[in-house]
Amino acid sequence: MPENINTTPLGDIERELAAAVDDRPVMVDVDRVSMVFNMASQQLNSLKEYAIALAKRELMFKEFRALDGVSFTVRKGDVFGILGTNGSGKSTMLKIIAGVLEPTEGTCTINGSIAPLIELGAGFDMELTARENIFLNGALLGYSKKFIQQHFDEIVDFAEVEKFLDMPMKNYSSGMVARIAFAIATVIVPEILIVDEVLSVGDFMFQQKCERRITQLIKEHDVTVLIVSHNNDQIERLCNKAIWIEKGHTRMMGSAADVCRAYR
Repeated sequence: MPENINTTPLGDIERELAAAVDDRPVMVDVDRVSMVFNMASQQLNSLKEYAIALAKRELMFKEFRALDGVSFTVRKGDVFGILGTNGSGKSTMLKIIAGVLEPTEGTCTINGSIAPLIELGAGFDMELTARENIFLNGALLGYSKKFIQQHFDEIVDFAEVEKFLDMPMKNYSSGMVARIAFAIATVIVPEILIVDEVLSVGDFMFQQKCERRITQLIKEHDVTVLIVSHNNDQIERLCNKAIWIEKGHTRMMGSAADVCRAYR
């Protein structure tokens, strides 16, 4: 039987948001964003089969709507959580905000510099050592070599990988990779920090350390943060606002406490 999931909105979201007057600058404005992926409707086992089907115009696709008309606004200093079951479009939304994907419909306007922590290991060459990867990943994020040299010890100290700097990263655990990625991304003070499930990787002590760094960025520098997490308690603890996306549709939006309570 097909999966039956309720995607009906809970409450009058637009009216509730309109009632709250907030004159802080808008950092992220997502306006009726939809994302459609085309999936082959038949299984093709080789490039030759694909080419033949394409030549005969027999190649058929079906649409998969990962996001369907989602809208929300994130203001300066907000810690905005995104909740939802697997496959609901949470990570797709973050990739659109980070500029990795272009939405099929709607617009996403960003006002500020972004430090994305979306894909663990993205921007790393697993054959290189951790030392080499810190410079490589830093360059991909737009940091100069001089800047990385100045902050190298700070990155290594935060990631707690001093003893493994000259070991190829293919021998690192996913938690150790996450440590380095988080340390590099937060060594500067970004205007917008995007975190996708990174805080769920690694040991409990390091998760707390990452949370403290995020809290420091928020309190001392008014950084805007977007977080995707399956940890309901973490969203409620860190965020002031949240949205619940279910199978591409907005189910609920409002205070993190209210959304997390309904999601439970």
